[in-house]
Order: sequence, then structure tokens, then C-alpha cells
Amino acid sequence: MAYDEDVASRVRNALADAGVEWREQRMFGGLAFMVRGHMTVGIVGDELMVRVGREAHADALALPYARPMGFTGKPMTGMVDVAARGFAGEADLREWIQRGLAFTQSLPPK
Repeated sequence: MAYDEDVASRVRNALADAGVEWREQRMFGGLAFMVRGHMTVGIVGDELMVRVGREAHADALALPYARPMGFTGKPMTGMVDVAARGFAGEADLREWIQRGLAFTQSLPPK
């Protein structure tokens, strides 16, 4: 599966504005953005994957357009998929990215 280049550009801009260093890596059939060596957010198709961690998982799922990430058929606790409508506005996208950053920046660098 490919990823939406417009969404990728928006994510790049948001990460640059957040002042973090990242690298891109093809992963999960899409594109992942790695911060401190950890997958933070990704794009599969036109949807966003966000690594929020186990403790924030239920809160993230309570938000509109979020669902458990489970493309393998098994939900992955700590990861959520967000439909395109859930981050259509820049503020919503940046909020999701901050959720991912909050978790991955709490981990030791790889």
C-alpha cells in the first residue's frame, strides 16, 4: 500500500515546526517518521498511524475518527489509526503528532 504524499508533506512540516529531528522509513506498507529511533507517526494510504503508548491508548481511542491499529488482524495496544477526517485541520494533525512525540520522547534513544 502506498501513502498520501500530501499528508507526508503536512507531517514533515509539523515535525519541523515541533523542532525535532526525524528520519523517514518505509514501514507497514507506508511511511513512518522515526524520532530518536522510534516510530512516532506514520502514514498508510491517507490515514495516520500514531504511537501513543499503552497508558494513553484508551484516551486516544476516545477521540473522533481514531480506532485501534490492527492491520495484521490483531490490535496493537499503544498504536492507533486515525481516519483522514480526524486530522483534516492543521491543529488536529499537530495534536496527533504531539501525542506521538509525547510517548516516543519518553523512551530512551535507540
